[in-house]
Amino acid sequence: MTDRQASAFPFPRTCPLQPPKEYASLRAEQPISKVTLASGRTAWLLTRHEHIRQLLASPDVSSNMAHPGYPLHFDVPADVMEQQRPVMLAMDPPVHTAQRRSVMAEFTSKRVQQLRPRIQEIVDDRISALLAREQPADLVEALALPVPSLVICELLGVPYGDRPFFQDRTRKLVSVDVDPQERMTAHQELHRYFTELITAKEADPGDDLLGRLVLKNRETGTFDCEGLVGMANVLLVGGYETTANMISLGVVALLENPGQRARLEADPGLAPQAVDELLRYFSIADQVTSRVALADIEIGGVLIRAGEGVIGLSASGNHDEAVYPHPDRLDIDRGGRHHLAFGHGIHQCIGQHLAKLELEVVLTTLFARIPGLKLAAPVEELPFKDSMGVYGLHRLPVTW
Repeated sequence: MTDRQASAFPFPRTCPLQPPKEYASLRAEQPISKVTLASGRTAWLLTRHEHIRQLLASPDVSSNMAHPGYPLHFDVPADVMEQQRPVMLAMDPPVHTAQRRSVMAEFTSKRVQQLRPRIQEIVDDRISALLAREQPADLVEALALPVPSLVICELLGVPYGDRPFFQDRTRKLVSVDVDPQERMTAHQELHRYFTELITAKEADPGDDLLGRLVLKNRETGTFDCEGLVGMANVLLVGGYETTANMISLGVVALLENPGQRARLEADPGLAPQAVDELLRYFSIADQVTSRVALADIEIGGVLIRAGEGVIGLSASGNHDEAVYPHPDRLDIDRGGRHHLAFGHGIHQCIGQHLAKLELEVVLTTLFARIPGLKLAAPVEELPFKDSMGVYGLHRLPVTW
């Protein structure tokens, strides 16, 4: 690979079920390298598992997207950036610590498991509706989007009827092809929506997560109104987008690997480790682990200076041969729980237990109830989200 080929990032996928082939070449030949982003900014690219973990555990890096050295992939005008309040994903301690602590209790493994019966009901209802459809049916529309959307809406106390609104605006926020003004309009519309939502919760909290957060905030003063709006945004949008994409991709992967599917069907108790393997295999939020150095740091013998942007590629780290033998092979017996699909360190995904539970219930129930499920089009013809910040499928036609 020449420097010129490696300079422009992101790299295109040549196989929709595998990371870009450049990742493996970089891990072997140049695991820490400089790249140029579409925004014109330069950044260090980390491709090995150990280096990415070191980056994400470092106290000398920041998630602040407003920092001039942060590796943004598209231009955001300075005045627009100044108007935007940072959300939890883009915060640093101690503010980040306080906000994360305020919601951690809602997403513990024990608390999330209490939702299993209701999640099972939702999944059963959606699969029954899928079976009533004409074939081929779109699994994204019928199952992958509705399940996490309904779960997170019920959990937060958000009207499910508003789902098309926030799904459309979120799509515009995470697409790299959207016009900057259209992206800004989507951001403003979401901000207005969440402001009205939080204002209503402050008047009548109700027995839901956002209502409990409003009541707790009256005691702690952790948030101002804008902070609560930002938290609602993160929890609602983050609660369905990634899980929906993983549902559809997980189905494709298991259909394309019938031996692995048969193992899961024969022993549903393998579901937790199967989900972890699918999360490792796809690592759909590949670049969310972006940071900017606040001080000079050394990673893998390379000096990264204060003010320089760094991207830890989770999909590359999760396909690191030094950690995962035969990483391009889907193996639900692998037991690779220490993957980077949810990040690492203080910003590790707060909703990971909920996402895993939803994936477990969906995949085991779907294949148990529709054993004849199959793709209605070849994998190479499926509409993958190649231009989105979170990888997935726009549609997934299936028959049975």
